[in-house]
This record gives sequence, C-alpha cells and structure tokens, in this order.
Amino acid sequence: MTTEPRSDVPTLAEDLLLLLFQPRSGTIAGENTLFYVLGGAVLADLALGEHLTTPARGRVRSVEGHPPSDDLLRPAWDYLAEKPRGVQTALAAIGPALRKPVLDRLITRGEIDQQPHKVLGLFRTTALREGGTGRRARLLADVRHALVDGAQPQTRIAALAALLSASGTLPQFHREIPWTAPVINRAKELERGDWGADAAAQAVTRTVTATVVNSAIAAITVLPRS
Repeated sequence: MTTEPRSDVPTLAEDLLLLLFQPRSGTIAGENTLFYVLGGAVLADLALGEHLTTPARGRVRSVEGHPPSDDLLRPAWDYLAEKPRGVQTALAAIGPALRKPVLDRLITRGEIDQQPHKVLGLFRTTALREGGTGRRARLLADVRHALVDGAQPQTRIAALAALLSASGTLPQFHREIPWTAPVINRAKELERGDWGADAAAQAVTRTVTATVVNSAIAAITVLPRS
C-alpha cells in the first residue's frame, strides 16, 4: 500500500490518527483498538464520497464503477467490490494494515515529526512530536465546538467526532473536551447519525457512516482498552 497521498485533502483516517496522537506523551491513544477505528474511518470516508452502499442491514459493498482516487482508500473499496461484507468483517480485514501508512502520511505532511531518541541513554529509537502546522488544534477545536457547544458540525467533523467517540478515548481529552453528561449525550447522537438539519440531504451517507461507527463500537467493546 502506498503512503503517497493523491489529494491535498487529508482522509478521515489521517485526521482521526492526528487527533488520537497525544503531544504531551508522544503516544497514540487507544492503540489496542486502533485498527478498528482507523478501518471505520476508511469506510466512513468511502461512505462520505458515495463509494459505498448498504445492500442489507449491517453489510456494505462498493458502488460499482465508482472507486476512490486516494490510494489509502482504494484497497478497502477493492475488497468490498468482491461481494457484500459485514461491517465488522470489513473492519477486521482492512484495519490492521492502516496504522503505518496513515502515520507516514502525517509525517510527510508535517503534522507529526519523528525525532531521534535514546532509551536509557543507549538504544536509538525515534520519538513522535507534534508538527508545526496547527492542524491538530484546529480539528480539536471543531470537534469541541460540536460536542461541547452543541454546534451543528460539517459532515466530516460530525463523522470524525462520532469515530473519536467510538474509539472510547474521549475521556482522555478531558482537558480540552470536558467529559460531562451533555458531551456524552451529544457524542452518542453523532454516533447514531444525528448530525442536524443540513444532513437531511445526506441520509444514505449518514446511515452508512452510523452503521460503520456502531459496528466499530460493538467490536471495540469486547477488546481490552489501552
């Protein structure tokens, strides 16, 4: 799988991993369940681009003749073009290979920096640091605006907030997004596809994305959390 983007617009998986990156520790929140939420982000991106359809409840299939141009999304589209798949099956198939290429893209874009580092003063490794683009702060502000202020989010921000909620890591963002009952309720609304009046024209996309997000939640809840 190539790590070179075909578009200047980051994918949902890139934005999600950037949000999950924790600048203070240089780690990524939710590592134990990361492949499910990154897989969910890819499927949600396909849904938002109308590359995906739901032929039956809980199943997804690629829209024939309408592949995505982005190389990060294409393998999932090819996999789902073979036949309809259960969402959890699709997540387990496409998710495990995503972390490295998505992280490589963030490094290439300058969103995250890799710096040489020594462990115990002896062993050479690399440490992750936040880049200087400011994109993570802007994304976090948009998500906060939707979850804390109750603003009607743009479609991509709604999907991103829903996926972040699905990852089970929102409590770790308490400094920026207070973990309160109203925030929890709003996050659950976004998970269900309740994105506001402007989303009415995107009913199919919203339904597919909600199906993906809730299938990811169902899969994640049986796994240990990091």
